[in-house]
Parts: sequence; structure tokens; C-alpha cells
Amino acid sequence: MSNTILVGAQWGDEGKGKIIDFLTEHAQIVVRSQGGNNAGHTVIVGGTKYVLHLIPSGILREGTLCVIGNGVVLDPVAVAVEIEGLRTKGVAVNSQNLMISDAAHLVLPYHRQLDEAKELARGSGKIGTTKRGIGPAYGDKIARVGLRMADLMQPEVFAEKLRVRVRENNAILKGYGLPELDAEAMILEVQAAGESLRPFVSNTVAFLHKAVAAKKEILFEGAQGTFLDIDFGTYPYVTSSNTTAGGACTGSGVPPNRIDRVLGVIKAYTTRVGEGPFPTENDGLGDMLHGMGREFGATTGRARRCGWFDAVAVRYAGMINGIDELAVTNLDGLDSLKSIKVCTHYRLHGELLEVPPNDYAQLSACEPVYTELPGWETPTDAVRSWDALPANARDYLLKICEWSGAKLRIASVGPNREQTILL
Repeated sequence: MSNTILVGAQWGDEGKGKIIDFLTEHAQIVVRSQGGNNAGHTVIVGGTKYVLHLIPSGILREGTLCVIGNGVVLDPVAVAVEIEGLRTKGVAVNSQNLMISDAAHLVLPYHRQLDEAKELARGSGKIGTTKRGIGPAYGDKIARVGLRMADLMQPEVFAEKLRVRVRENNAILKGYGLPELDAEAMILEVQAAGESLRPFVSNTVAFLHKAVAAKKEILFEGAQGTFLDIDFGTYPYVTSSNTTAGGACTGSGVPPNRIDRVLGVIKAYTTRVGEGPFPTENDGLGDMLHGMGREFGATTGRARRCGWFDAVAVRYAGMINGIDELAVTNLDGLDSLKSIKVCTHYRLHGELLEVPPNDYAQLSACEPVYTELPGWETPTDAVRSWDALPANARDYLLKICEWSGAKLRIASVGPNREQTILL
């Protein structure tokens, strides 16, 4: 497998957790390089459902070492709770299979308060944030006033810095009509979580460079998706980090010339959570999928918006990420349809577009140009080989990958490990 970056090529929720779990059979190290606990990966192993937010999905594979890199913003209390939750399900989490970068920035209670206050203040212009404090934490990082894991590992240094930040943020919260936060109570809570995380904290950049030199196989686990990227997504309806392949390098300290391939994960249709333009959105398809119990957010439980497959978006994601191969998930979600639409181009004011416009108002005005393909109208969830898939399902998979500009590598027909077809 070599060193592989796995990215979502849509708006997130593409089923990356399941594909990561499948690939970690061959990976020795799994690295999470951006985002926070606003992301959620759902993995089902042996009938047990695991929802992971900050811990890389490789934690479910014995012998795999997981790294939370410097590009992640980490809520110490949330990650401590997540670790205990995994342990109660019988998953071993210790310093032998989990490392946390000492350069990772912290998400603190005032970040969550500010996130919620700002989102409410936007009114009808809300972004659709999970209110986990991710944006404000990244904002502090860019403003050079953030606190990092290295600070938390020094109790006196952390307490002094936190008191200053709480005082400054209380003044902002007061402007929103919110009560002040208690700095001393916050120090006790966060430091208690920090002590439980101490065995995991180290310089992960140095470790990963040694691993690269030793020819270890490393999988870089993406969170969210390409069109939530702070630079390349449907701005401002995006997350606050670089969710694309380049973010895996800056968020881990592993340089681009040590990466061997990029695998893009896509659904056989399209979904997004939150606000923002969505050219192929289709309420009928959404009603069908929700009625099947599908497409509810792993982190928030919100119903996802659903639409037809958008090859224009995935084609552009391929350019940005340098996608070599594609993994297509949720094929079985389309099993009952007689015909299936695929968007191959956009039309904007009469002009045919092959890639999406960067301006969200222009994207909102785009009309999808569809090609209609025949469905297969038979269940695929029990299929375990390429040849056993219905001919129309094989044709659909090959065509959406061809229109997207990358080779098909994996087809998934369900959430379980064994429901995975490797080409």
C-alpha cells in the first residue's frame, strides 16, 4: 500500500471510516492530520458499531499504531471520553497504539461557547457548524494566541496562559449576552483530562520521519471532504481546515515527496450536511434514503441533504487532491431504482462548465446537466466479487469513475468490512 492519503472527494460523510478500516489491514500506521471532533467516522466490526470522532479508525485493528497529528484541533476532555468509551467496548487504547502531537492545538470551553454564539447571531445566514468550537480554535491558531498540547503538559504554564485567554474571551462572550466562564474550574477540568492523555503525547513529526525511513506503510486519514476545505470548498459554507491531500502533509509534518498515492472516497450519490449550495440536491432521493434509515450524521444525528452523483464536483476534487484511485461507497443505497441520474456538467447562464465555479452564489445558480443510466433493481449487499455485481451496477460504477477522471479501486455495498469489493 505504501504511503497513502485518503480523502473525501465530496462534502464529507463519504464513508471514509469504513474504507480506512478496510485498508488498515495492510497499514502499520494511521495518521489523522486535520479537523477536530466535528468529524465522525462510523465503522462496524463484528456487528459492533463504533463512532470515532478524534481517534483514527486504525485503533480497531490490532497491531496498528494511530497518530493524531499537529494539524488537528483537539478537545482534551472529548478525546479522554472517547478513549474511555472505546475501552468499555473492549478496544485497547494505550501508548503503544496511540500517539498525540504535542503541537496539536486545543479546543477549549470558550471556543464552543463562541462557536454557538456566532452561529446563532448569523440567523438565516448560518453556516451549519456543529458548534464543537472547531472554527474558533483554528481562528486562535491563525491569530497566534492558541494553546497547544505542549502547554497542557506544563500545568503552571497552561494555567497562566488559560487565565489570560479566559479573561479576553469572557469580554467577547459578554458582548453576546452570555455569562462569564470560570477560569479556575476550567483549569481543573482540562488539566485532569490532560493528565490522562500525558502518556500519549510526544513529537509525532520525528516519529513519522523515522517510520518513513524504516519503510513503514502509513495511511493518512482525512476528515470531512474536499468541498468543505477552507480554501477549495464552497466558501463560506466550509470547515476551518484543509481537508484536501495537501493538508495531510502540513498536518503531519510528512513532506509531499514521501507520499505514494492518493485514494479518493465517494458515495455512489451525493450528500452534504449543513448550509450551502448543492447543485444535484433531490428531495425525492433524500426521502428514499432517509426512509431506509440512511444518511444521518455520525456526529450530530442530523439528516443529510441528498442528491444525484455529481461528476463535476468529483472531477475538480481529483484535480485538487491528485486522486489516483477511487473507492465508491453506498452502492447498495441505489439498488431499488429503475433509473439513476448523474450530473456530468453544470450550466451557468447558458455556458457549459466542466468544473464548479468558486463563488458560492454562482454555484447556487448552476443547473446540473444530467445523463440517465439504467438501474439494476436487485440487492447488492450480499455481493462479494466484481463479477457477481449486476451488469448495470458495474457499468454505473465504471461510468461515474470515468466521468470523474480516476480509476475505480474499491466498491462498497454495505457498512461491514466484508461488504467490500477490491478490484
